[in-house]
Parts: sequence; C-alpha cells; structure tokens
Amino acid sequence: MIDMQDTVSRLKDAKMTHIMRIQSAALKAIHDYMYEREVVQAMPIILSPETDPLNHPHFDASVEYYGQRLHLTKSMILHKQLSLLNGGFNKVYVMSPNVRLEEGSLGKTGRHLFEFTQVDIELKERTKQDFMELVDGMIAKVFSFVIQECGDDLKSLGRQLREPTLPLKVYESEELRKRYGDQFEAVTSEKASDPFWVTNFRREFYDREDKQQRGYYHNYDVFWPEGFGEALSGGEREWEYDEIVRKMAERQTDMASYKTYLDMARRGLIPSTVGGGLGIERMVRYLTGQKHVRDVALFPRVPGEKIAF
Repeated sequence: MIDMQDTVSRLKDAKMTHIMRIQSAALKAIHDYMYEREVVQAMPIILSPETDPLNHPHFDASVEYYGQRLHLTKSMILHKQLSLLNGGFNKVYVMSPNVRLEEGSLGKTGRHLFEFTQVDIELKERTKQDFMELVDGMIAKVFSFVIQECGDDLKSLGRQLREPTLPLKVYESEELRKRYGDQFEAVTSEKASDPFWVTNFRREFYDREDKQQRGYYHNYDVFWPEGFGEALSGGEREWEYDEIVRKMAERQTDMASYKTYLDMARRGLIPSTVGGGLGIERMVRYLTGQKHVRDVALFPRVPGEKIAF
C-alpha cells in the first residue's frame, strides 16, 4: 500500500514552498525572455497519431479513440517543425508536457520522471549557432531573475547560485569521449562550474546528419554543472524526404507510424528548422540544489515507482 502520509508531508513541507517560488520565477523569466524576442508561444499537443519515436527502451503510452490509435506526446519535435509552415512567424516555443514510460532503472539516476514538462523551442531557417545563442541568453536570464527575486528562498534551501559566464563552453562529444571514456557526460558535468554544451550525437532520424561528413550530426545537449547532468537536447533538423527515409531505415523506425509526416516531407513541406527542449523539473532541481528530481515535483512520477496520487 502506498503511504498517503508521504504525499501529505511533501505537499505541506516548507521546503516545497521555496522550490515552487523559485520555479515560478524561472518560468516567468523564460516567458518574458521569449516574448521580448518575438518567439511565439503555441499550446501543447497531448495526444497525436505521430510522436517522437524515442529510440531507447520504453513502454507504449497510447489510447484508442473512435478507432484511431493516439499516442501521448513524448516530445513535440514533429509538431514544432510543422507549426513553422506558417509564414507569419519563424520562432515558436511550447511548455510541453511529455509522457515517457521508461524503464524503472532510470528512477535511480535522480534526473528522470516519466511525466515531465519541457520548454520546447524551434527556429525556422536558422543554424545551431543561432539556437545556442538564444538558449545561452535564456539560461542567463533565468539565473539572473531567480537570484534577484528569490534570494531568501535560495538561502533557506542552502543554495548559492551565480550567473554563468557567456557564451557557455562548447565541447565535441568525441573529444570528451577520448579524454574521459564512455562516461564523459557525467564526468564533465561533475567537473564543470557553469552549464555547457556538447555537440554531435547519433540519435533519432530527425537530427540532421552532415552530407559531406557522414557520422557527424548537427545536434547538441546542454548539461548542468555539479554533476546534475543533461538539461536540454536538440539539433538542426532533417527536412529532406530522402534523408529522413534513409535514417528511418537505418534506425529501423516503423515508417507506417509516420505516414502524415512522411507525406509532408515528400511534398517538400517540412521547413528547415533547429530546436530543442529543456526540462523544467531538471532545471528547478539544479536551481534549488535538490538530490533527486522527485524533490521538486508536487506529484512526482518516477520510473519504477508507484504513484501515490
């Protein structure tokens, strides 16, 4: 039996008051930053016949509605791309709830929830350098505003923050792998004092691969320092039909599950975009210095753990 007293204690804990205030300040900073830069806010998609394939082990999360199989959104990458078909704006962001029913072992990392929210950003006809500059500024804005507005809350949590030096450092994944081995992400995060970028990962079909240098991907992650790990994942996107199909075949992606998306690509309707998603709960975990991401959620959904409410 799940102990409801644990839930009551979490909800009433004074520490949660400070965490929620810091989260609110961080979210305001993001919204203000986007509005000032004319990044249009779109509403999230919760159910869709086509969503991120999430090419690592997970359980399906879908429902049948009037004979149609609809998946709970794993990320809004495909929808973000298509939203930029609109000629009236070229930058969009979404506060996007994601459901990823991943394996229970991930619950021990301190970084994973199977239900979480990310600020999902996409820019049309821009490069990864443009995106990285935008995100650098957003992170700096969040730190500055939280430090300014939440000094007492940070002090109560025993957390000291400083504004990061811009631009954030950029590392190449293979360079770090040679230096630190396969655990380079964790090692570099432990050593860092500011957030940083790592580029070039082999991932899903939608991250753009360099045609002149096969095996090099125009994508990236942001990592929090102090061992807090991955913050954001993204990249420049494939938009050409032949490239998308080639990479789906390489990754054994079920093409029948992406009929509408592939039809749009075949017709040349997928715009050239770049983007990524930054996890809100992971960001708040870092800002508040909490041990596990469950500690910043009022109603945590941790892989492998039963849900209390």
